[in-house]
Amino acid sequence: MADGLRGQLLTFTKLFLRNPRTVGAISPSSRALARVMVADLPVNAPVSIVEFGPGMGAFTRAILERVGPTARILAMEIEPEFVKKIRQCWPSVICVNTSAEELESLVAAHGLGPVDHIISGLPFASLPAAMTNKILDGVGHTLRPGGTFTQFHYLHGFGMPPGRAFRRDLSARMGGAPTRRFVLRNFPPACVFTWRRAPSAPAR
Repeated sequence: MADGLRGQLLTFTKLFLRNPRTVGAISPSSRALARVMVADLPVNAPVSIVEFGPGMGAFTRAILERVGPTARILAMEIEPEFVKKIRQCWPSVICVNTSAEELESLVAAHGLGPVDHIISGLPFASLPAAMTNKILDGVGHTLRPGGTFTQFHYLHGFGMPPGRAFRRDLSARMGGAPTRRFVLRNFPPACVFTWRRAPSAPAR
């Protein structure tokens, strides 16, 4: 294992052990998972994108490689060490050390609304229900009709009640069911869900 990758894995593991509820994974996401997470984003387009929980930046890198330099990207991360990493590696990304609960106010403050796409690495299945509801209310107030929300779940938790409840709630909010893609080349293997907001979806 290369020294850089070994260092990232040790950092990630340390933060996971310190706060498993908010980090939500025992290792960084793979490039294979990152490619699938950004597959519905347009190529080289001036879009506005929000990333929830960028962690070490696996999805952030993939987002930038796909959409190009004209896109505006807001990343929201509660772990200060991850925020420092994102800011150092990708200074064009607006990375804020805060909860995704602050989505609506930050989108307004940075003039990013309506948001075109949201990429989420948050462990919604383990978050308190009140926090999840506030975050999704913010999504309802900021994501444009036709915009997308992409989230992954690890396969071992795919059929668990919290994951199923989250997907039912978000499908109701977005006005339709998501597409899904399985990614086996990740540890653990994952399933990626992408919702496209219907014009008739209610803003909560």
